[in-house]
Amino acid sequence: MLVVGCGDVGLRVLRLLRGRWRILALTSSPARCAGLRAAGAVPLVGNLDAPASIARLAGLTDAVLHLAPPPSHGTADTRTANLLTALGRKGRVRCLVYASTSGVYGDCAGARFDETRAVNPATDRARRRVDAEARLRWYGRAFGVRVALLRVPGIYALDRAGGDPRERVARGAPVLAAADDVFTNHIHADDLARACVAALHHGLPQRVVHACDDTELKMGDYFDLVAGLFGLPLPPRITRASALATLPAMQLSFMGESRRLANDRLKRELGLRLRYPTVAQGLQGVPALSTTDCSLR
Repeated sequence: MLVVGCGDVGLRVLRLLRGRWRILALTSSPARCAGLRAAGAVPLVGNLDAPASIARLAGLTDAVLHLAPPPSHGTADTRTANLLTALGRKGRVRCLVYASTSGVYGDCAGARFDETRAVNPATDRARRRVDAEARLRWYGRAFGVRVALLRVPGIYALDRAGGDPRERVARGAPVLAAADDVFTNHIHADDLARACVAALHHGLPQRVVHACDDTELKMGDYFDLVAGLFGLPLPPRITRASALATLPAMQLSFMGESRRLANDRLKRELGLRLRYPTVAQGLQGVPALSTTDCSLR
C-alpha cells in the first residue's frame, strides 16, 4: 500500500497495519525518512507539486491511501491531478481511499443529511476538494479502480498537533452566542485511521462515506464541554456581528457553516465500530471498545 500525505492520521494508519501490509509512504521531506522507517514504512521522496519526482509511483502498489491536502490557492487540486497522472501510467491500482472534507457541502442551516446531498462549496478551500473528488471518480471509472471518498469533519485528539481543543479554550478564543451558533461534526483521529483501513477493505466503488462520530453538538457547546472536562474557563460568547468584525476569515468560514452528518454508511457499509462514538468519550479517553475489541467488523 502507498500512503500519500503521511502526517498524523497516516502514522496512526501505519500503527494499525504494521506487520500486516508492506507500506510505502510518500514524503516531500527527506528529513522525515528516518521517522517513517521507524514507523514501519518504506519512505519514498517525492513532491506532488513536481510531477517528475513522483513518476516512479506507477506500478508500485495496488492500494493507495491519499491523505495529502490540496494546494493552498485556486479552485483545482493540481496535486491530486499529478498523483493520478503518475498512477495512471501503469494500471495496477485496485483500490484508492481519499480523505476529503465535509466542507464540500457548504452551509446547510443545521440540517441532518446523508451522503446523497449535493455539494455546495462556499470557499475555494472546499472547491479544491470538490475538484479532487471529481478527478478521483473519473480515475476510478476510467481505470477500473475502486475509489472510496471519505468526507471528514473536524479531527481531534489530545495527542494530535493542531487537534487538541484544549489549546483553543486555553487561549480564550470566542465562540458564537447560542442564538447564532452552528452545528459542527467530529471524528477522533484514531477512529479516522480505522475508517481509512475499513474503506481500503470494504469501500464500494466511487462511493462517498461520512467519516464522523455520533455527536450532535453546536460549536460553542463543544468547547464548553472541553472547558468543563479539563477545568478551563468557559470560552466567551460573541454575536455573529461581532465575530464578522473581529475574527479572521478562516475562523469565520467554519462559524458560517452548520450541518449534521449522518454516519450510517460508515457503520453499515464499512462495518466500522467507533472506538469513540462521542467527543466526550474521546476527550476523556474512555473508549466504547477496548484495544483488544477494536475489529472493524
